[in-house]
Amino acid sequence: MTDAASATTPAQLTARAAASFARTPDDRLRFLLEELVRHLHGYVTETGLTVDEWAAAVDFLTRAGQTCTAHRQELILLSDTLGVSMLVDLLDHTGAPGTTESTVLGPFYVPDAPERPLGSSIVEVAGPGRPARIAGRVLSSDGRPVAGALLDVWQNAANGRYAVEDPDQPDTNLRGRFHTDSGGNFSFWTLRPTDYTVPDDGPVGALLRAAARHPWRPAHVHLIVSAPGYRTVTTHWFDDESAYLDSDAVFGVKDSLICHFEPHPASQTGGASQTGGASQTGGASGLDEPGAPIGAGGTWYSVERDVVLAPAGS
Repeated sequence: MTDAASATTPAQLTARAAASFARTPDDRLRFLLEELVRHLHGYVTETGLTVDEWAAAVDFLTRAGQTCTAHRQELILLSDTLGVSMLVDLLDHTGAPGTTESTVLGPFYVPDAPERPLGSSIVEVAGPGRPARIAGRVLSSDGRPVAGALLDVWQNAANGRYAVEDPDQPDTNLRGRFHTDSGGNFSFWTLRPTDYTVPDDGPVGALLRAAARHPWRPAHVHLIVSAPGYRTVTTHWFDDESAYLDSDAVFGVKDSLICHFEPHPASQTGGASQTGGASQTGGASGLDEPGAPIGAGGTWYSVERDVVLAPAGS
């Protein structure tokens, strides 16, 4: 038996495990695997991890994997609540000055949302919640409008749940894709978002309770904005009146993403259907004059917010 094969100290074992990946053909993959081994071994060594604790960790990860479904990603949620998702975002999306900042994707994104016309509503089920109109422009970093940019938007309902986790909502409720017009303009109707809890009935929820942490996220609307020749941005728009802006369970808040939902009295209506879309009273595009849903009563809200994209490769 060689000296290498009989290595028995923690440092020797770590070196052997890292070296086992030395022949990995892909340079980046080899680097990631070797560093993963070194850091994991370092954690075990520094914390003095016991066999029982290791077994509990394996069981936790097993249950987290078993909790995942086509509509729920417990492992992304784990990454989110440990701050890892946001750390990757911070390191990988430095962004050009003046461009819209990114944040976490979250565990409830579903691709292929229905394409909807500008000014229409993503609300498919009438119910509680206050109407809100969101409008703005997609711009390049030098201020030019980006025509045909794609906005993929989604959010939770007034009950705090996303359509993909709620059997009482259609799968496409509060989800939609919109393309900007020739002037880079966009507009859509939704509900003012509400604070909500991340799913806390699984292993991640148990972890949060064990750590005396709350599961709340501040109210927000999700967006993925993309256009040929530009870097795609995954972001949120947070409600500035949320009580959880300083303690987001997934650490996703950035100051530049906090916006104000401007209230409007019920008398300022444009005659749009709550589930059918905004009125077209503001000119041919319908983007200049907001229209509140028919029979909404009470206050409705609006947000004017531009998205600024960085050029591809920046």
